[in-house]
Amino acid sequence: MSIVPQVIFRTRVRDESIEGENPFRWQNVSSEEVFAGKKIVLFSLPGAFTPTCSSTHLPGYEKRYDDLKATGVDEVYCLSVNDAFTMFQWGCRLNVENVKLLPDGNGDFTRLMGMLVNKENLGFGFRSWRYSMYVVDKEIRQIFCEPGKRDNAPDDPFEVSDVETMLSYLKKL
Repeated sequence: MSIVPQVIFRTRVRDESIEGENPFRWQNVSSEEVFAGKKIVLFSLPGAFTPTCSSTHLPGYEKRYDDLKATGVDEVYCLSVNDAFTMFQWGCRLNVENVKLLPDGNGDFTRLMGMLVNKENLGFGFRSWRYSMYVVDKEIRQIFCEPGKRDNAPDDPFEVSDVETMLSYLKKL
């Protein structure tokens, strides 16, 4: 089995000590902090505010969050090659309360996972291929990668990285 890449994610967090219209501060979060000593479900998708990601992928994991937790999962993360501001606004728009949004703004984690794809044909630049994985203490135990991974793929398959596939896998453990 593989170990998750070691990177630093640049995130924004609410800071109650900051008053005014923008009560947020930058916070670096390492892969170690996300994955060490925990059972994590992470799913990655091409982009915030995009159709399948917004209508089905993230909402599915949000809706079934309690079911995922009931299998022994400590946390559920949604990763995208987007900046922290975009991920935050997307979470607000979708009323995400449970799934943690993890911005991979530079694509470092995605590149090291071998999931960075060129989507210039769609005007997206470099993005993540759609996948989900189950990680135990930094070790990738299972990965569900959508078929046909290649640069400038005209399609965006959504067949195996969905929450139902992950739940089916977790219930068998």
